Amino acid sequence: MEFMNVIGTDKTHKKTALNRYKPIIFSALLATTLAACTNGWSRKSETENSLISLPVHVVDTATAITVKDYLGTIEGKVNVEVRPQVEGILEEIYVDEGAYVEEGQPLFRISPLPYQEELNNALAKENVEKARLRNAKLEVDRLQPLIDNEVMSDVRLQSAKSDYEVAQASLAQASAAVASARINLEFTTIKAPVSGFIGRIPKRIGNLVAKNDSQPLTVLSDIREVYVYFAMSESDFLHFSRRHSDQDGDTDTLSLSSSERFIPYVTLVLADGEEYAEKGLVDAVTGQVNRTTGSISLRATFPNTDFVLRSGNTGTLKMEESMPGVLLVPQVATTELQDKIFVYTLSPDNRVKRQAIRVSGKSGSNYIVSDGLQVHDRVVLSGFDKLTNGMEIVPVSSTGT
Repeated sequence: MEFMNVIGTDKTHKKTALNRYKPIIFSALLATTLAACTNGWSRKSETENSLISLPVHVVDTATAITVKDYLGTIEGKVNVEVRPQVEGILEEIYVDEGAYVEEGQPLFRISPLPYQEELNNALAKENVEKARLRNAKLEVDRLQPLIDNEVMSDVRLQSAKSDYEVAQASLAQASAAVASARINLEFTTIKAPVSGFIGRIPKRIGNLVAKNDSQPLTVLSDIREVYVYFAMSESDFLHFSRRHSDQDGDTDTLSLSSSERFIPYVTLVLADGEEYAEKGLVDAVTGQVNRTTGSISLRATFPNTDFVLRSGNTGTLKMEESMPGVLLVPQVATTELQDKIFVYTLSPDNRVKRQAIRVSGKSGSNYIVSDGLQVHDRVVLSGFDKLTNGMEIVPVSSTGT
């Protein structure tokens, strides 16, 4: 009221009054401005507080190490079927199943009596032939002076010499029969052809054994080194062989010497799930693909100094492959739905989008991505149950930076 009254006074009084109330007017305007700004900031803060913060991973290329499993069958490096060379009654078994034997050690004995008699007969015949040879020689020696003195014709001497040659041949035949009888007699004692472990012995003392039996007497395995045979699909083998050719600049068929460079070492997991301590080397590849199974057989060699591995065992071979320059995405960043794999990618304005991807394998805890992502794409690592397409989030670097 007082201010209104001042307006109607003269200019001096007006100026004095305005100067007096300027602080009041400025304070009112400032308060109004601050109130407006505070309301704007409050609304922006509420919007930011309503967005969820989730960890984000930036996709990039790296070297992937993939592991493929192959079922393998273990065999001793030397597996020898021990079979009899002669027929007879099994008289002695000197070893037990599972025992370790040295090369040349006696294993079995077949009754030697029939073969001893054969040898005796052969020796007797040999002695008869030796006597015949001596008689033939005496006849030649007796006739030679008579022929020289022209007492009788040369025909008689030629006949005597022919008898002498026949006697020589008969003696040689008898001597061969003796040698054969000796060999058969020695075969009645069956010795270990190599050092190794004795397998199952199906025959027992008193059984008749023969060299044409369907089952061997036992199988002797030298397992200081073992072979593990496994099969690889044709597509896998072509992939590996192409990588080998690219590395060596050789387009020829994979050779045994080059296989060491293309698949150097493999790991063997035993039937109990434990990993065998020694690494194996793939050193042989068969020359043909099995038309029935469409696979190709390979062989890995493992040292077996502690004799842990035995012929007939099975195991799983794990083969590592290095794949440089591939896209990797953590498996935790993916979800599966109806046999498809999805990730949530992040746009430049931090809005999420569900994206289907195609994977070609695993490398540790990562998927190898063949389609659906590019370098520098951002993917959400967790909180998928809170996300919908187009939703805005606050990204948090997975590295903490």
